[in-house]
Amino acid sequence: MTDKDKLFNSLEEAVNFLNEQFGDGESFDVSLKHLFVKDLPVLCAYISGLVDGIVLTQLLSNMLPEEDVDIEDEKEYFEAYFNYQGRSEETKREAILLAILSGQVVFITKSGYGYVAEIRSYPGRTPEEPDNEKVIRGSRDGFIEGISQNAALIRRRIRNSNLRFELHKISEIGQTDVALAFIKGIANDETLDKLRQRIGQIHHDGLTMTDKSLEEWLFKQKFHPVPFVRYTERPDITAAHLLEGHIAIIVDTSPSVIIVPATVFHLLQHAEEYRQAPLVGTFVRFMRYFGAIMGLLLLPLWYVFATNPSLLPDALSFLGEKDKSHIPLLLQVFVGDVGIEFLRMAAIHTPSPLSTAMGLVAGVIIGQIAIDVGLFSSEVVLYTAVSAILTFIIPSYELGISIKIFRLMLLIMTGIWGVNGLFIGIFLLFTYLCSIRPMQAPYLWPLIPFFPKAMLRVLIRFPMTEDALRPYVVDSKQRKRS
Repeated sequence: MTDKDKLFNSLEEAVNFLNEQFGDGESFDVSLKHLFVKDLPVLCAYISGLVDGIVLTQLLSNMLPEEDVDIEDEKEYFEAYFNYQGRSEETKREAILLAILSGQVVFITKSGYGYVAEIRSYPGRTPEEPDNEKVIRGSRDGFIEGISQNAALIRRRIRNSNLRFELHKISEIGQTDVALAFIKGIANDETLDKLRQRIGQIHHDGLTMTDKSLEEWLFKQKFHPVPFVRYTERPDITAAHLLEGHIAIIVDTSPSVIIVPATVFHLLQHAEEYRQAPLVGTFVRFMRYFGAIMGLLLLPLWYVFATNPSLLPDALSFLGEKDKSHIPLLLQVFVGDVGIEFLRMAAIHTPSPLSTAMGLVAGVIIGQIAIDVGLFSSEVVLYTAVSAILTFIIPSYELGISIKIFRLMLLIMTGIWGVNGLFIGIFLLFTYLCSIRPMQAPYLWPLIPFFPKAMLRVLIRFPMTEDALRPYVVDSKQRKRS
């Protein structure tokens, strides 16, 4: 080790530098301690809430040679008496600052040489099943807020040396850890290069909303209502997509993982389809597709038939408004649909012990009284409730909100221009979805552009023994899987 490898000229200079950076006693969790590694004086610096104090104490007290070593060189002396496999040498002051802030322990020797020890212990919860991706059969573990633990949950399912977790640090002040997870030789290199390039172009002070902030930076979402990526909190879903050739983006402090590229059909898939027999999975998938379409069109279609009884065939003559109200029908439908969204928001922000009571009051008492006093007809309450249920069956929360927005837009256009407004709205919505190409992947693939075999696999859950090709949309180097 040469003098140019020194970080400081003395321990006093090191203390002054760290106090200048962190403040002298201004932060209670910043620890600067003078210790001894055997007989060698060192300065130990770390963030108390991010390290495992028990392990640190054990390392300093127990990791000693059986016999004293007569070493004059300071580097060899420290390495002999602190023989820890997670130790590395640092020669830049910026690197030790980042190490301290990341939860590592920094040792500065009396001559000013710097070492970093990996003794991180981030606060967090244990893996548990995500609330919005529950399954009847299957694993009950889910991602947590630690990036290392999330990577381990994926590695447990893909035991292959080609699985990569490429680490990046994003933002100027926050220094957020972001990992690109992919299988080398399967994931598309051009897509990876685009992601790396866009990550390198992010110059912001911090990503406080973690994965959602990163999505907006990477994919230029702006005011598009539809999600450009798939979010998941399940490691088995992430592993399945990695094997298909997708890329996963893991953001530290976030329990959800971003999967790209993604189409609208990826957002409508659920793990339950693959935990049941292929025929049952296909039935569930058809039900979900039908529910998503009806969640978008049910209210506008009912409004068209209710306001144009001449369009109804005799078999559907029961449709329409039976109980007349003093409030225009369009306003009833619009207020009812928006009102259910208010109920959803209230349920999220209501403490759990009160949520049941709030639901009874809102759903039963308010709804029934609104019908009794003539504010709403019973048919409006029924169809708005059914539309809400159909929206809730969509696995992607972001896509469900998007469908609600599109439904309200179709209602407005139908109320203004009638049947013509409904068909114009559907055409504009379809054209808009066809125009979206996040990461150069068509949003409606394989419907638009039409790939018959791929579309058949989207509609039907084939047995795993016949699933031999990776999706064309990921542009994988190896399309055959078996």
